[in-house]
Amino acid sequence: MGEPKFIKTVCGYCGTGCGLIAEVQDNRIKKIRGDKDAPVNKGQTCVKGAFAYEYVHAEKRLKSPMLRKSGQLTEVTWEEAYDFIAKGLAKIKSEWGGKAISMFACARTTNESNYITQKFMRTVLDSNNIDGCNRT
Repeated sequence: MGEPKFIKTVCGYCGTGCGLIAEVQDNRIKKIRGDKDAPVNKGQTCVKGAFAYEYVHAEKRLKSPMLRKSGQLTEVTWEEAYDFIAKGLAKIKSEWGGKAISMFACARTTNESNYITQKFMRTVLDSNNIDGCNRT
C-alpha cells in the first residue's frame, strides 16, 4: 500500500462550500474530515460531507455521457451529447417557443452556477420557467 495523501478540497453536496480534507490512499478516498482552516465551516462537516463519498468509486457510476441509440444507452463524446442537447432545445424553441422549455436548478450547486443557469434560460431560451429545490 502506498502512503496516504491528504488533499484539500471543497464539499460537493451543497453550495455552502465547506472545506474538506480527503485522505487518499492508492487512488481511493479512505476518509474525509473537515478542514479547520476553511473559513466557511472551520473544520465542521455535515453527515453527507463526512461520510457520503463511496459514490466516487461506485462501479455503476456514469463516467461519460450517454445517448439512447436503437433503444440502447450508448457512450458518446461530450461534443455529441452537447450537440444533441443544443439541437433538441433549438427544435423545441423553434416549434413551440421558449415558454415550452423549463429547467430545474439545484440548491446543491453554487450561486454562480444557478445564476448562469437562469441567465441561459432567460436570454438564450427566452423562458422564465426555472425552479429549484431550495424549499426542501
